[in-house]
Amino acid sequence: MLISPRHGTIRLPEGPKRGLKKPRAKGQPQESQRLMLESPTRTLTLEAPKGVEVNAGVGEFRASCRKDLTLESSEGEIFLNANSIRLGNLPHGSVDPLLGPGTSYPKQTVYEVCVCPSGKLYLSPAESASTCQTTNSVCLWS
Repeated sequence: MLISPRHGTIRLPEGPKRGLKKPRAKGQPQESQRLMLESPTRTLTLEAPKGVEVNAGVGEFRASCRKDLTLESSEGEIFLNANSIRLGNLPHGSVDPLLGPGTSYPKQTVYEVCVCPSGKLYLSPAESASTCQTTNSVCLWS
């Protein structure tokens, strides 16, 4: 196990069921230093009986992964509270099955966010009535 405040990194050991039990872990206060939790070969789990809180008081919080990122609440809700919430790279849907996913509408500037039965999100040209359809090309081709 490596706890390195100088580098701002905590590396968890390889092997069966080892863990780090600390009430608080802090990185260096300098702007260029950051605290990083990593497990290069295993799963990293943050767990506490009364909850886990991640707070970036004056900076940003970033989560990234190679595969799927799942936010799950078994009894409550997932609450996103911000001045703006951006969803990048959503495909543009088409109600015309001959047009494939990603078809853009050059004169269209307003879209609505739609949800396929599978949970996949896509953009559809906004009109006076909803244009979201489960027969949309994004839903059919995904």
